[in-house]
Amino acid sequence: MHTEHHWITTPLTADLLRGALDLERTEHGLLPHRLPARARAQCTDGQLAMAEAQPSGVRLAFRTRATAVELDTLPTKRVYVGAPPRPDGVYDLLVDGHLAGRAGVPGGNTLMIDMTTGAAENRPGPVGTLRFTGLPDRVKDVEIWLPHNETTQLVALRTDAPVEPAPDRGRKVWLHHGSSISHGSDAASPTTTWPALAASRGGAELVNLGFGGGALLDPFTARTLRDTPADLISVKIGINLVNLDLMRLRAFTPAVHGFLDTIREGHPTAPLLVVSPILCPIHEDTPGPGAFDFSALSAGKLRFRATGDPAERSAGKLTLNVIREELARIVKQRAADDRNLHYLDGRDLYGEADFAELPLPDQLHPDAAAHHRIGERFAALAFGTGGPFAADRVRNTHS
Repeated sequence: MHTEHHWITTPLTADLLRGALDLERTEHGLLPHRLPARARAQCTDGQLAMAEAQPSGVRLAFRTRATAVELDTLPTKRVYVGAPPRPDGVYDLLVDGHLAGRAGVPGGNTLMIDMTTGAAENRPGPVGTLRFTGLPDRVKDVEIWLPHNETTQLVALRTDAPVEPAPDRGRKVWLHHGSSISHGSDAASPTTTWPALAASRGGAELVNLGFGGGALLDPFTARTLRDTPADLISVKIGINLVNLDLMRLRAFTPAVHGFLDTIREGHPTAPLLVVSPILCPIHEDTPGPGAFDFSALSAGKLRFRATGDPAERSAGKLTLNVIREELARIVKQRAADDRNLHYLDGRDLYGEADFAELPLPDQLHPDAAAHHRIGERFAALAFGTGGPFAADRVRNTHS
């Protein structure tokens, strides 16, 4: 099979991976997780289990002079019954920080999801091989970013020259938590999710704890943020709480305080940025829960709608505008005693003018072009001059 190269197989170990908080040994190899085992044990929600095992921001990082690389993986591809086929997950190859290749892996398991009933069926499939050739014949840093939206078991790594873990480049570690939009939603590839783009422009090492459907102020997530080493921290709060109609304003306010208190236990002085939701017209003033638009699904389109009643805001139901107002108030109150706590209105990342130009295709998630815009704006507002993550500001803080 490998006649054109003299292959060296390198064991897949934690020191070759970045962005994962836990590695599970499976019958096939290693499954990266973005929540530690203790956190996963405290929640039985299948949506969160799927989301945290999708390796958004997780990448292999090594130094080598290899000109050819092969990676065997076992992906799990999602198929939504009645909806258009989803594209296969994308792997991005970076050489010395620059995109040098992009490919997919055939085969793998298939998770069949029926959105009308909530039923899911897993159909097993074969291991596939990712292959990159023609790499420059010199010592270089190589990163292989795993698909942000496709559960990926790592089976074997082969190269035609020895491999060693990539050296620490001394970059600040940025720990980010958010919803499916932070997870990557409809981004084109793992390095073009908005957090990955912002990290690249800001010169930061990303640890992405964006979980599709899972930004719910869970205490185990707060403890994970508390216990994960980081120099810069951001939390994007709101849209999932409205989507699920999970709590009322009375519960939301102390839950946010508790979430931030827990993070501060582990990172008392690190720059901490609270980000409110980007514009989402269906939920700006209409509470959840959100639901699939089955009339659109019958036409082969995936679209969401809000099912709440705007009049219910007076009873404490959450909308995006209610959440933005309360987050701004909470951060202002706490910032009187916490000079490294900051607030960013999500509409500064994606607002009404952006929706007019780059509408949300399914009424909920930004597309690939909008991810680029959000990433560029976050980099400018957070990492740029005067921003909470700016180099001169960060030098004066210690986590």
